[in-house]
This record gives sequence, C-alpha cells and structure tokens, in this order.
Amino acid sequence: MALSTHAPAPTTPVTGASGAAAPHEAPSQKAPSQKAPSEGRQGSPWAGVSPAEGGEWPRPVPVRTVEQERLHRKQKLAAAYRIFAKLGLAEGLAGHITARDPELTDHFWVNRAGLDFSRIRVSNLLLVNAAGEIVAGQPPLNRAAFAIHSQIHAARPDVVGAAHTHSPYGRALSALAVPLHPISQDACAFYQQHVIFEEYNGVVLSEEEGRKIAAALGPHKLAILRNHGLLTVGTSVESAAARYIAAERAARTQLIAAAAGPLHILDHETASFTAGQGRSDDSDRWAFDALYEIIVEEQPDLLT
Repeated sequence: MALSTHAPAPTTPVTGASGAAAPHEAPSQKAPSQKAPSEGRQGSPWAGVSPAEGGEWPRPVPVRTVEQERLHRKQKLAAAYRIFAKLGLAEGLAGHITARDPELTDHFWVNRAGLDFSRIRVSNLLLVNAAGEIVAGQPPLNRAAFAIHSQIHAARPDVVGAAHTHSPYGRALSALAVPLHPISQDACAFYQQHVIFEEYNGVVLSEEEGRKIAAALGPHKLAILRNHGLLTVGTSVESAAARYIAAERAARTQLIAAAAGPLHILDHETASFTAGQGRSDDSDRWAFDALYEIIVEEQPDLLT
C-alpha cells in the first residue's frame, strides 16, 4: 500500500505516468483548514453557502425517520447505478455501489447480481448482513461485492456509501500504479486523500482480501486498486458516487496529458491550498443531486 503523499513538486517538468490512488445522513468530515500560501487568495468557494430552506438548490438535508432515510438511500443508490451506466463507468456485470442501512448499521444495500446497471431499480436492491446473507431482496448476491464492501463498511463507521467499478480510465491508471497527480484544480480534490493498494491477487472473493483493501484505504476517500480499478467512499451515497465520477475524470485527464507531454505538477503548497478549497461531502452531494434530477426525469422507473 502506498499513500499518495506527494513531495513538493520539482521545479522542472516531471514526466507523466506513461513515461515511467441513523436517521440523518452521517455528518460530513471537515477538511483540515488550510493556510493560504500567499496573501490575496480566497478560501473555499463553498464558504457561507448553506442550502436555504425552501430553495431549489442546494437542497437542505431534512430530518428523516429511519424508514424515510432508508428509502432515500435506496433511491440515491438505484440512481447512482443508472448514472454510472449512462456515463459508461460499468463493465458488464462487474462493479458495485453500496449504501449502509440507517437502522441495521452492519447491513448494506447493493445491486442484485446479473442485472445491468441500467436496469437497477429500488425494488431489486438487496439488503445483506455482516455474514453475507441476503435479508431482503431476490438472490443472487455478487460475492466480490460482499467481500469488499462488508469490510469497508465495518472498518469505516463514517462511510454510508462506497463505489467500485471497472471504469476504463480508472483501470488504465491502476495498471500504472501511480497516484492522481495535482495537475488541475479538479485533481487537487484528491491530493493527499487517496492511496494506491499495491496488491492484486485475482478477483476479490475473500473477506481477508477485503480487509486488506479497507486497511489500505484508511481514512481516505479514494483507493486506486492496482491492476483493478478505483474505489471511493463518502458519508452519503451521493458523495461516494460523485467522487467516483470525479476520480474517473481526473484519471482520464492525467492519462491524456501524460501522453501529450511532461506533466506540470502543482507545488505542494498550492496543491494543499486548492485541496482545502475543494469538494467536501456536502458539495459532492450537491454535485450528485444535479445528476440525480436529470436521471430521475429521464428514467423514473428507477424509483419503483
């Protein structure tokens, strides 16, 4: 396992990767405050932005009963699968997104194996317990989904949502076993907040392998699984899914840039400051909700 702790960037260009990471929604983790590296810089663009009651966007997070929260998470989960399908982030039947149950907190909701992401709906999600038994829903269960996600949810009580698929650019980056470099504003959202899981032992079917992945992930929000793909987590289904989309796009940008020429990597001070301005659990949730509105309008059957 290798942390994506970049040293301060060298002054000369670096060659790229091709030349050689309850009823309420769980509270957001606050990013550590960052001191501006120079005078005149502004803080987070989200500072002071709070969803106004009754406003159309960003949506406030209402107080929900357990039943309401369960339905909310299932709806967001089904929508996440449809959005991933629409964006080309799925690979056949591989991959899985999960949502912790708000009441049975050692249980999680996941897609039924054998259904394409584009066909997932609320009614065909499975509820799985800590022993890998299906408590609600129609079998079968993807065993790799249980092996990985059960251990992520067990190790990280703060995690409500987790996403892992075999998306094209995430897989390509994982084959290089390099981190997401801070080469753009968007990539800085993952600066020093992701890891590379250095092992690959075939399809993950054992809980022990899942525990290794969870241990490597630690407190971070993204793991690049070598020769495998990406895995993201968040304090909501929405934030986990939005982070996966952002990580896949950052991987694509890095691969394209590295193929074109030397990467100009931001220095540590600037990258750290930009990361402090970047995407929080709240802003990631808002980013997902913008996509959620579109997919529900286009594919309302996902809510059934």
